[in-house]
Amino acid sequence: MSSNIEKNILKVAMPKGRIYKQASKLFREAGLPIPSDFDDTRKLIIELPDAKMEFIMAKPVDVPTYVEYGVADIGIVGKDVLMEEKKDVYELLDLGIAKCRMSVIALPDWKPTIQPRVATKYPNVASAYFRELGQQVEVIKLNGSIELAPLIGLADRIVDMVETGQTLRENGLVEMESIFGITSRLIANRVSYRMKNDSIQSLCDKLQDVISEKA
Repeated sequence: MSSNIEKNILKVAMPKGRIYKQASKLFREAGLPIPSDFDDTRKLIIELPDAKMEFIMAKPVDVPTYVEYGVADIGIVGKDVLMEEKKDVYELLDLGIAKCRMSVIALPDWKPTIQPRVATKYPNVASAYFRELGQQVEVIKLNGSIELAPLIGLADRIVDMVETGQTLRENGLVEMESIFGITSRLIANRVSYRMKNDSIQSLCDKLQDVISEKA
């Protein structure tokens, strides 16, 4: 048995950026001693002995990989990443934070084309969506500035997350369809969920109490 399990320290894969700040606030509201001075830290590993936790600061898209391979016991990740990556993890709890939506976006004068192309960071999500609609499209994977694709003629539509819609408006784009809503989820490694069940379930219960109060 590893020392991590003996100490009952939960290793938590935390996404950097805005989700982390909302997640750490939620943890504090649940009574966990998470110092606020870590909200802007550049450390990649944050030890939190009072909370019996260790945060592994990761790019959001990498969180489910860390959890699947067991280097993190649990993690916080957006539903968009879960649906795109399809990792072998348990989805434990909808945290109700970092709310946005996955949408199909285009220029206002968009018309169906003979050879439609869709640009996205989420090729699996986009392919599945259009396949369900019975539409054949060429999906082009991009890693950033997805909004550029219809503006420069690379693709006639894009599939991307929308929070406020400000970036779309500034670039003359409009939402055509909303595919699904997105919030951040608490996920767990399958082995850790068995070996550290008491700690993980206790955390879930505390977080659920806070989420229920806000509902």
